[in-house]
Amino acid sequence: MPITRPAVPAPRPARKPRLSTHHGIEISDPYAWLRDNDWQEAIDDLNLIDPPIRAHLEAENAYTDTALAGTSALRDRLQAEFRGRIANVDSTVPDIDDGWAYYERFETDAEHPLLCRRPAAGGPEQVMLDCDAAARGKPFWAMAEALPSPDHKLLAYAFDATGSERCALRIRDLAAGKNLPDRVTGILGDLAWSADSSMLFYVRLDKLQRPMQLWRHEIGTHVADDVLVFEEKDPQFEVAVGVTQSGRYVLLESHAHEASEIWIIDAEQPALPPRCISPRSTGHQYSVDHYVDASGDHLVIATNSAGAEDYRLCTVSVAELEMKNWREIVPHVQGRRIIDQIAYARHLVRLEREDGQPRIVVRRWADGAEHEIAFAEEAYDLYLEEGLAFDTDTMRFVYSSMTTPEQTYDYQMETRARTLRKQQDIPSGHDPAHYITKRLHARAPDGEQVPISLLYHNSTPLDGSATLFMTAYGAYGDAMDAEFDPVRLSLVNRGFVFAIAHVRGGEDKGRSWYTDGKHRRKTNTFNDFIACGEHLVAAGYTRRGHIIAQAESAGGMLMGAVANMAPDLFLAIIADVPFVDVLNTMLDATLPMTPSEWPEWGNPIENREDFELIRSYCPYQNVRPQSYPHMLVNASLADLRVGYWEPTKWVARLRDHDTGGRLILLDVNMTAGHSGASGRFQRVLDLSFDYAFALAVAGKDEMPPTG
Repeated sequence: MPITRPAVPAPRPARKPRLSTHHGIEISDPYAWLRDNDWQEAIDDLNLIDPPIRAHLEAENAYTDTALAGTSALRDRLQAEFRGRIANVDSTVPDIDDGWAYYERFETDAEHPLLCRRPAAGGPEQVMLDCDAAARGKPFWAMAEALPSPDHKLLAYAFDATGSERCALRIRDLAAGKNLPDRVTGILGDLAWSADSSMLFYVRLDKLQRPMQLWRHEIGTHVADDVLVFEEKDPQFEVAVGVTQSGRYVLLESHAHEASEIWIIDAEQPALPPRCISPRSTGHQYSVDHYVDASGDHLVIATNSAGAEDYRLCTVSVAELEMKNWREIVPHVQGRRIIDQIAYARHLVRLEREDGQPRIVVRRWADGAEHEIAFAEEAYDLYLEEGLAFDTDTMRFVYSSMTTPEQTYDYQMETRARTLRKQQDIPSGHDPAHYITKRLHARAPDGEQVPISLLYHNSTPLDGSATLFMTAYGAYGDAMDAEFDPVRLSLVNRGFVFAIAHVRGGEDKGRSWYTDGKHRRKTNTFNDFIACGEHLVAAGYTRRGHIIAQAESAGGMLMGAVANMAPDLFLAIIADVPFVDVLNTMLDATLPMTPSEWPEWGNPIENREDFELIRSYCPYQNVRPQSYPHMLVNASLADLRVGYWEPTKWVARLRDHDTGGRLILLDVNMTAGHSGASGRFQRVLDLSFDYAFALAVAGKDEMPPTG
């Protein structure tokens, strides 16, 4: 096995006792010093990080590089496989609006796209922005949003140049092919135009990097003259901005984990004050879109009011927004979660999920007639593409499954004709017939049935000899859909069984699946994941101690928890930007996301029960003397969501307590943020690091892939 313990010892940061007392309980954090006092400034300038901290991070990277040096050739092979499944020259399906066709196009070897348009009736291409040129020479560069103006003369775009998700705004004159002097920094990547293209709305971050203010900029004026439209005072809420599909209303949303408040701004009169649709109320969440009927302007509202845990749809006249005037058009059905809706001129399209399976329903405004778009596979992924047009009878959706590459369809909502516009190209070849996908269910300790999506090659023996690669997330209501991911084939083609555990904390089985895996019920997420692993062992898909588990961010908390709870179930754990220092983070109200996260995890500052619950499962707090699996932990220096110090401290504590002698490795990306690398090739090639580790610890590093 090419993974070897380096001759030099693993880095051991100094232990500097730091004690704090909460609710009369004392906790110790000997590695708290690894969080730089000026960590936010260090995101923009690595030279500002405290030298001892930087030295430790660099020592960790050097140790990991040494340990994985023997996988270099394997990583090269994996990278070649990954690249072979990505079309070198590619483009998106054009989005038609007012006679223009907008699309993105990738040139040979380009990491970032060209943003293009051409006359829909035919004519020369115009490159609006060369993102690859904008990113050239920069360690990180990512487009957050690019939005053409309604008159099609300007392009507003927000980009992130550090990975921190702190964006800059530029506005491009498309006829002149150059940027206007207007420039704003320190913003969120959300933008909205006024109807006449004279004004642009954006969200500014405060000094704690929280999106708390909506501003209005008039094109051609100095940004110092921009107008503050709205300021959120409650740190548990965050501000976002968007626009209805019709373009008629700008949507100002202030949202928390358990409440939302949406205001509308007439895009035709953008200087008028916003109007609140429904004032915030704890537990009430809703989203809106706009349509017009014979009686005037209306909103369609997806709301969990009146006990509609999985949401219902209502309509209301824009002239009379009060909730007493809301009229239900689609009733609530328990377990059928309405997750998205788009209002077109003559139709309403909604995306639903039931028992982990998504579906699309089309409703005609004129008479309320509905029909569902059917799909044949046992497990699949489905999402809507909003597009730019409103007055159209054609909508667009994207379909894939764990065996079927992405298919982009245009769907004629009246005739029900389905037109395939693009099939994801796998240049190196892919035959879905070589793969099997299944949907299973594992019984959790409390009797709940937890869905599992499986993918494996049809030549893989199901006698317990296969290594299982299992992933999950389980937080914030985010479901893990059974989508196609070409990178997974490099494991599956080498005999791995790939599994997605649809654990509680996501909305895979409706809103209750989420609420049953958050806050006071968070431990259900961990128990579900362990139950899925044990079920797959009992069913012969693998054997105990031959599971490699991987997850990221809040899913990384899951990785840390199950490593403490059932270490012998796993051969290895890969934790990407893992949220593992939950207690200390939730005790620090100055961190960017902490106040907004209290409804998800609990507020240990104010509530002793929350404190004790989080302390009982927090991965960092619960590391103890035992034999841990192989661990590969990835962190990012410019991460505003999960500070680099969380995984760094966790690795140090794991090494202090591990009794098994397996490798515990930390890799810190010094030039990226929470989402990792920004380029389309670099993003997937970075996965070769994780996959080479998985193949090596499983003893399959020399195994050639099956075609």
